[in-house]
Amino acid sequence: MLAPADPSPPVLAELAGRPPLDVLSRQAWAAIAAQGDPGNARRWAACIQALLHANAGAACLAAVLRLHGTPAELADTAQAVTTICRHAGAAQAVACIDAWDRLRAPGLWPGMIRLAHDAPDCIASAAGHAGAVLQAVGSDGFSGFVALGLRAAGRDKVRRTAFFALTDPLARRALAQGAGGGLADLERRLKLFATALWGRPPAMRPLPAAPNRPPARRASLSDGVILLPESFPGLPPAAQPRLYRAAVAHAVSHLMAGTQRQPVGTLKPLQLAIIALIEDARVEALALRRFPGLRRLWSPYHVAQAEGVTAPSLLARLARALFDPDYTDSHGFVTKGVRLFGEADPHDTAAPRRIGGLLGNDLGQMRIQFNARTYVVEPAYRDDGLGLWDFGTQSETPPDLLEMKVEAARVRQEAGNGRIEGPPDSAPGAARARPVAAASGGVLLGRYPEWDPVSGVDRPDWTAVLEVPALAGDPRQLEAMLDASADLRHRVARLVRAARPGRPQRLKGQPDGMDLDMDAVVDAEAMRNLGVMPGDRLYRATSLRTRDLATLVLVDVSESTRAGGILDIERHAVALLAEAMSGLGDPFALLAFASDGRERVRLTRIKAFEEPFATPARARLAGLRPGLSTRLGAALRHAGSELAGVRAFRRLVLVLTDGEPSDIDVANPLDLVEDGRRAVLGLRSRGVDSFAVVLGTHGAETAARMFGRSGHVVLRRLEDLPARLSDLYFRLSRR
Repeated sequence: MLAPADPSPPVLAELAGRPPLDVLSRQAWAAIAAQGDPGNARRWAACIQALLHANAGAACLAAVLRLHGTPAELADTAQAVTTICRHAGAAQAVACIDAWDRLRAPGLWPGMIRLAHDAPDCIASAAGHAGAVLQAVGSDGFSGFVALGLRAAGRDKVRRTAFFALTDPLARRALAQGAGGGLADLERRLKLFATALWGRPPAMRPLPAAPNRPPARRASLSDGVILLPESFPGLPPAAQPRLYRAAVAHAVSHLMAGTQRQPVGTLKPLQLAIIALIEDARVEALALRRFPGLRRLWSPYHVAQAEGVTAPSLLARLARALFDPDYTDSHGFVTKGVRLFGEADPHDTAAPRRIGGLLGNDLGQMRIQFNARTYVVEPAYRDDGLGLWDFGTQSETPPDLLEMKVEAARVRQEAGNGRIEGPPDSAPGAARARPVAAASGGVLLGRYPEWDPVSGVDRPDWTAVLEVPALAGDPRQLEAMLDASADLRHRVARLVRAARPGRPQRLKGQPDGMDLDMDAVVDAEAMRNLGVMPGDRLYRATSLRTRDLATLVLVDVSESTRAGGILDIERHAVALLAEAMSGLGDPFALLAFASDGRERVRLTRIKAFEEPFATPARARLAGLRPGLSTRLGAALRHAGSELAGVRAFRRLVLVLTDGEPSDIDVANPLDLVEDGRRAVLGLRSRGVDSFAVVLGTHGAETAARMFGRSGHVVLRRLEDLPARLSDLYFRLSRR
């Protein structure tokens, strides 16, 4: 309690002439002073005075004065409300006060203060839905949820409003993941766990929910890639890590056993489900021989009881009977399944189809109904079984099989459009563009994902790549530039011609080499037995004698290339390289890129693969002008899509840039650096090499982050180009 001699705070005198606030302020001061915390009481009074001077208005002041709590809580609240009021206005501050009074979550204030600074128009919506967010992510996670929304939406006000109204898919996924235990938090540990089991890192990707569909409830396998739900709906966060480990261990069991896709043929959906169940039991039996401890991980999920005669209950009972030797079930279907499984060899990959066909016929004769649309694989850790089947193309699809085919296609399509395309397109950033139509201001070539390093997910269809018409320049200026550097021109042509990047050829009957040519050795021994002196060409070697390299050159023409004449250096370097490759008949294309936000990543086509490097292409190269920003990741992804249609043994994306990605709608340029790194990894997974030539030292560190230490060179002077090109082509020819 404050000492009786302590004077009343000045704010009480300032409010004395305002009757409603005068009464409320004196009552609030008396309640706070009675709690015996003079330091926080005075701090509260100072914050109320600051709020008054911020022109908060009577409604806002009254809402703060009516609050109850400890002096520290009330002082923190008054301080936060003052900040919000100054940046967002009194009405938004009142919405925050109501939310705090209802929820009493200290973690609410940092997030609301950030919204007041960056998106004041979203405060009321965020405050209204704060209860759902706090329930999902906890008090400590509210600020992270706000940061995710601001970063994901950028300057898109519509997307930002939808996020904080919890109607945006990313917001729903964030709430589904909860405060912890989602895939984003567990992915690294799960990969280490799977590597310890399998002996090598697995390809593991999230499987987000499709629009207008419920969230994925089971893991899935697609061409050797483990697809996991971003969270398991309805499961508390504390229980999710164990289920993820169990699901990953089961998926790895399939990989260890070498499960291959099987043709569906004339099998019915019920038979497909039973065969997948038997295959699950087979791979787990093999895994348990090697790792008996996995039984403790999987057994808590086998909870089926010997009751119920519907198809799902019988399948769950059979799954438990095949896994748990202590479980007894007298149903004829279950006992027959256990007997057939026990008689089969776990290494026999044909056994599941044989057993499943017999058991499926039995259930069919029992007239037990099976609905493929509502069937969910049990136990919960097992995958959905769709990765086992090759549905192929059938002219007439039975209606009851259609849903399973659609679901299988959905899994593979989401894998491709979200993060992977299956081998070799199974690395981060390997997603292809979704086909699109034309748009104003250019031809819309496609939409591509972009990596969000905060949430750890690819934002699907986040960037739009447009082809804009090229401006024609004077090709005579380019020719004059090349003529002025005749010696450099000759050296570049000689170096490019000397390299042999292509498919290695095996040469037999060589005088030396690393391996013996066994045919020549046998012939030589036969000649020696006949008394004839054999020759000395007894070795086998490999040689790169042919050229088989397709190159796409990406030229950065952003505003940053204006300084120091960087664009002129790029134009000169591209002309030298293009002339040398054109003279040798190597397929290559030239694209220039710049960006004006994520919806306008502009590509200018200088030369297509099928076009000669003649006067029109030279004019377009001469007409390049600097401007706008550098969203490199989207340009790289589109370059990979164009190279995917080119037949060549080796494919290369060669980037000429100053090495500094940026854009107007990205606050932190390091986010685009990380996205560029993911795009490079995606190209690598699709068999496309990428290399960056950085003009100037300013972007060396970011280029190293994106392309790797050995994936870029720094070009300080144009005269360094021949040595750098020879180094690049030497590495390509040795791979």
